[in-house]
Amino acid sequence: MDDSLNTSEKNRSYTLARHIAEVAADKKARDIILLDLRPLTSITDYFVICTGEVDQHIRAIVDEIDLRLRPDDRPWHIEGRQNLSWVLMDYVNVVVHVFNPETREYFNLEKLWADAAAEKIADDSAV
Repeated sequence: MDDSLNTSEKNRSYTLARHIAEVAADKKARDIILLDLRPLTSITDYFVICTGEVDQHIRAIVDEIDLRLRPDDRPWHIEGRQNLSWVLMDYVNVVVHVFNPETREYFNLEKLWADAAAEKIADDSAV
């Protein structure tokens, strides 16, 4: 494969993941983390993991990500909008996980993917 194409795709995946994280931060998502899965798996390049406080907050985060990324980036699939404890948005090279606090603690994706490089995204939780 052409290295420049490969590098370009890697940069696009990272740029998309960062943009999603920034949109989530704009909606006051908490504990936003990017996991770089590229060295570990071929299923996706990045996970963006964040927490919403209540159902309405989770819905607002998911809706804002969906709205602000369209029309350029549409999710291939969204799952979990019905019960809102864990919404998964699949953008193929980036998978977004928006959890409520209890579900995030229970599934602990950060521990499951502990070998992945993690990047914490600033949020307002320290304010």
